[in-house]
Amino acid sequence: MHVNAGDLILAVNSGSSSLKIQLFQESNGEETPILKGSADGVGKGNGRLHVADAHSRTLLDESYTLPTQTHALTETVQALLKFAHAAPACVGHRVVHGGPHLRRHQRVTDDLLKRLEAAKHFAPLHIPAAIALIKEAEKLLPTAAQYACFDTAFHAQMPESSRRFALPDELYRKGVERYGFHGLSYESIVQRLGDRIPPRMICAHLGSGASLAAVREGISIDTSMGLTPTGGIPMATRSGDLDPGVPIFLMRTEKLDADGLEKLVNHFAGLTALSGGETDMQQLEARAKRGDQTAELAIDIFATAVRKYIGAYAAELGGLDLLVFTGGIGEHSASMRERICRGLEFLGIDRAANGEFSKVAVMSSQEEVQIARHCRDLMRQ
Repeated sequence: MHVNAGDLILAVNSGSSSLKIQLFQESNGEETPILKGSADGVGKGNGRLHVADAHSRTLLDESYTLPTQTHALTETVQALLKFAHAAPACVGHRVVHGGPHLRRHQRVTDDLLKRLEAAKHFAPLHIPAAIALIKEAEKLLPTAAQYACFDTAFHAQMPESSRRFALPDELYRKGVERYGFHGLSYESIVQRLGDRIPPRMICAHLGSGASLAAVREGISIDTSMGLTPTGGIPMATRSGDLDPGVPIFLMRTEKLDADGLEKLVNHFAGLTALSGGETDMQQLEARAKRGDQTAELAIDIFATAVRKYIGAYAAELGGLDLLVFTGGIGEHSASMRERICRGLEFLGIDRAANGEFSKVAVMSSQEEVQIARHCRDLMRQ
């Protein structure tokens, strides 16, 4: 494989138990993946490492013990370098949350890491892991520039009426507000639509983590996730929005502290709580087809929550020109899309004879490509 090391960009995208990386080279002004790596089962004792080329041909597929994300990054990067035969010029990291002072994509410096460290309390499940991955990448690739691409950046221009909670002003000044997430996914959709982007668009990123965004003229004006990625619609293991009285009630009756509440709403809520432990939508849909009422209820609650947000955002936008589904569930579950769209005829979402819905598009989430685009732009500044 012939590559120009100075042209290579490595994009790192970590999840709760997985890690995806892609190596990009610029071709005709576009970011072209030349190698893809993934590590699954991180922290679960049944890890697996997979590397493929640009044509999705498997180059490596082996079982690994991957106790942490940093272990996964080390193994995946080392595997990729064996096939690339060249180190990247820079590494771009998806960072879920940067707190109130880090809302634009930028190069990693000591000052940025200090500010990220100071913002840990905004996302204690995500920020420490992001810092650890950046530091590990610096060790693995000491000559590569490191860049942080924030999921909150896309929503930074939201109007104050969307950002503010109905809480005292002093808390707003301390950063207690709606940040919004999945920004890199939404950016990739806006980027690909280009001049074809309609004035009033709603994007639904539906996966293990799920959110929606109202987009006017390519700019986010509202989004379902809030201060943290726990807010909004129910997800695989996250509760989504709750009456504020619920955690207060649980603190009093179940004696839960902050750590206990965080564990409950992030790991033992959502679909897993409703279904008796299942988080995979395909499995839930299969159970529902067999008459499992618990699975049917979980699916219905999920679809109803998404539909509610679509209706609300259509009202906020003054109508709807396009509804985009993305994310694992959004892309691959036609039955879920149908459930959600059922009842949205008043927005002009009608089913055609071929089974497709008008005003609806299905697009892949290309977060790694978007990271590479940002890194390329920042390198040239």
